[in-house]
Amino acid sequence: MSIINLFDTTLRDGEQSPGVNLNKLEKLEIAKQLERLGMDRIEAGFPASSKGDFQAVKEIADTIKNTSVTALARTVKSDIDTAWEALKGADEPRIHIFLATSPIHMTYKLKKTPEEVITTATDMVAYAKQTFSQVQWSAEDASRSDWEFLAQIIKKVIDAGATVINLPDTVGYTTPKEYGEMFHYIRMNVPNIEKAVLSCHCHNDLGMAVANSIAAVENGATQIEGTINGIGERAGNASLEEIAVALKIRSDFYPYQTNLKLDEIKRTSDMVAKLTGMHIQANKAIVGRNAFAHESGIHQDGVLKHASTYEIITPELVGVQANTLFLGKHSGRHAFKDKLKELGMRVTEDNMKQAFEAFKRLTDHKKEVTDDDIFTIVTEIQTNTATVDKYTLEMFQLQYGSNNIPTAAVELKTPSGKKVKTACTAQGSVEALYKTLESLTEEKTRLIDYQINSVGGGKDALAESRVQLTVNGETVNGRGSAQDVMEASVQAYLNAVNRYIIQQVNAEKKEVVKTQ
Repeated sequence: MSIINLFDTTLRDGEQSPGVNLNKLEKLEIAKQLERLGMDRIEAGFPASSKGDFQAVKEIADTIKNTSVTALARTVKSDIDTAWEALKGADEPRIHIFLATSPIHMTYKLKKTPEEVITTATDMVAYAKQTFSQVQWSAEDASRSDWEFLAQIIKKVIDAGATVINLPDTVGYTTPKEYGEMFHYIRMNVPNIEKAVLSCHCHNDLGMAVANSIAAVENGATQIEGTINGIGERAGNASLEEIAVALKIRSDFYPYQTNLKLDEIKRTSDMVAKLTGMHIQANKAIVGRNAFAHESGIHQDGVLKHASTYEIITPELVGVQANTLFLGKHSGRHAFKDKLKELGMRVTEDNMKQAFEAFKRLTDHKKEVTDDDIFTIVTEIQTNTATVDKYTLEMFQLQYGSNNIPTAAVELKTPSGKKVKTACTAQGSVEALYKTLESLTEEKTRLIDYQINSVGGGKDALAESRVQLTVNGETVNGRGSAQDVMEASVQAYLNAVNRYIIQQVNAEKKEVVKTQ
């Protein structure tokens, strides 16, 4: 069995999904979970794009030790220098440099001749090689490039020091047959190709990203790039969890395997969905809510008689477990701490204290506390940014019923410390709540999207709410969790407004630094 390395770009390409904006703490939590999952490479971000991304990449590089950390850079010296500053604390820092090679990109975007593109690519790879032992070079829009030109530039960037060659299907245009043949051609026509690893990176615009990735592997690629849940620009990227499970289940056909701990897939998927606000469709392969559900009577009968009649993947394989009681009202701090270790969650003593207090509050109302509940509680605390003054909920009250006009009363503490309160009516309870919150916050807000989900099952399950708002014209995501659906909805709304405030404070700090 050949090992296929998986290169996760959830924190870079995945974050480019419309409406997704992860802060440093959220990126770090996802990176730690990707490390637990057994990911070979983590592309932590694009350090030159912003100060925030630089700090997030640096924090991840300094923290993650069992997975190689990578950063993206343009073929520009300043980008490469910035990437090194962010990554130099990593155990195995890697850089990912890209430059377009298709005629349409070279002509209309780069406005460079093919000869100029070759010179730029080789010069910058050689420059990066002075500090990075591992240099990945990507031929952006490779699937629409001239193969003869690709072979020519690949030979030269390998001579310049590239250790990984990535041939992306940047716009999701290719088919498995075409993509596989391109990799075969490169292997046959680049004389020094054995000095580099071949990598594939597929987008899902035509729904073929996973199939294209596997076709590349069948033709010599030993690294697959993608994201958790397939998130990313436009229709997203290849879903790494789908690829890993496909290679496992069809090991009779594919002589390849990955290093992923498959039973961490569901938890990783849930964390990415929670922190990005990118909801997983119910029928999504491997991780969707219906992936192991059987509605048809014939299917149910078959599964009850023998699971393999209609179930090719066991839920346990990907970490879908029965949510049984593990801790309760009388469980102590030591048992709680042991559970966090079992879940693989590393927390500070202060966060551990907060999480335990939140757990004890939950046990006052919820008899059966599950792993998913604990994971949600700890993730919320780990990703909470409390470095600036924000809006906090003091009290809310709702009155609604089939014969009543929904009325919401809310009291908030503002960032300045002042307490404000008011009440509003509307056609529905959530509308009344959000109308009241809108009137209490100084920022101009507009609700774009609202979602509510449960963590696990049962009538006493934790509720998770996700919202997308425009705050003073900027799109911001927010999330909140509570046992009460309406409280979760309030917390999600305030979380979005507070994230906007934090962004503004950080922007002001950067301006102060610039003027000094």
